Amino acid sequence: MKITARIGMVNYINTAPLYEVWRQTVQRADWQVTEAPPSVLNRMLHKNELDLGFVSSQEYALHSGEYRILSDLSISATGPVGSVFLFSECPVAQLNDRLVQLSSQSQTSVSLIKIILEEFYQLRPRYRSGLARENDAGMDKPSAVLAIGDEALRLAAGDSYPHRLDLGEVWQARTGLPFVFAVWAVREDFCRTAPDTVLAIHQELHRCLREGKKRLREISATVAGRVPMNEDACYRYLKGIEYDLGSEKQEALRRFFEYLVFRGEVPATALPLKVCGIY
Repeated sequence: MKITARIGMVNYINTAPLYEVWRQTVQRADWQVTEAPPSVLNRMLHKNELDLGFVSSQEYALHSGEYRILSDLSISATGPVGSVFLFSECPVAQLNDRLVQLSSQSQTSVSLIKIILEEFYQLRPRYRSGLARENDAGMDKPSAVLAIGDEALRLAAGDSYPHRLDLGEVWQARTGLPFVFAVWAVREDFCRTAPDTVLAIHQELHRCLREGKKRLREISATVAGRVPMNEDACYRYLKGIEYDLGSEKQEALRRFFEYLVFRGEVPATALPLKVCGIY
């Protein structure tokens, strides 16, 4: 008997090398895919509305007792990531006690920008979460805005903000490590009850990723219009995104989690990592 798997996919451009191939080649009625931003998938996985999916790294750390990480799969970058930015009206060093608007789409990026501003720059900004509507009465205008994914790509193509901080670049400069923004997490109970299904999905994810890397020019041409950005710029951006979870990426995850534990944002049980799979 086939076991239904509820799979969460992020449909940002940075997942296109994997997800475009998946959509074209994986035809399984028993594998039900939900597309949503990372914050929504985080909540759904925790509430047992999904069995596995791409989620924020911070989500795994927050509920590590409930999940395992699929081996050698991530959304990560060594240096600039190009789609996770703090856009600011003033130099970052001047953001002390100024308002920073946080993205509502990713827990990881919110935690990372707080680490960067508070631990690396020794600043204490004021934060506001969610999207503020323009012209809201009594609402302060933020001095800086955290944006991720396709929204960040759109803002990066414009000139609304004179200062910008690539979070992946700052993290590497400070730690010497890459940064892992998202992982493939599987619910522990699903790993126990459906190991063959987890194995089959894991194999398909890797197959799609291998094929997507070979077809990167074609995929860039397909998805560039979503931002919009030109095909060459999209290709260069996707070439910089990394999808592995080797030993250096796992060390980077541990370092990030150590900061989160120190700051009281996640329990100490986030360490050690629980990585499983065939690769």
